[in-house]
Amino acid sequence: MKYAIVESGGKQYRAVEGSTIEVDLLNVEIGQSIDLDKVFLLVEDEKISIGTPTVKGAVVSTTVVDHVKGPKVIIFKYSPKKRIRTKTGHRQQYTQLKIESIKVE
Repeated sequence: MKYAIVESGGKQYRAVEGSTIEVDLLNVEIGQSIDLDKVFLLVEDEKISIGTPTVKGAVVSTTVVDHVKGPKVIIFKYSPKKRIRTKTGHRQQYTQLKIESIKVE
């Protein structure tokens, strides 16, 4: 099994070839390809490469599949005896990336 730990938007994700990951919204059109070059860990069967801080020459090629919204989060602030009640909601937007290949140059 070949996988890598990559960074996108300040967060780290486990990228497995052929699977999809949801990262924070990227300003990229659907169908375009993106190369993620911040690879911190690379595992090929039993060979493990750990970067200091990144693995040199490692690139994860991805394709944008879709832009989706996450689940709704409801924020409810309540103060008893003061009649203060505020209810707001939030839905985070994500970009789905399909992992095409993991390369080491």
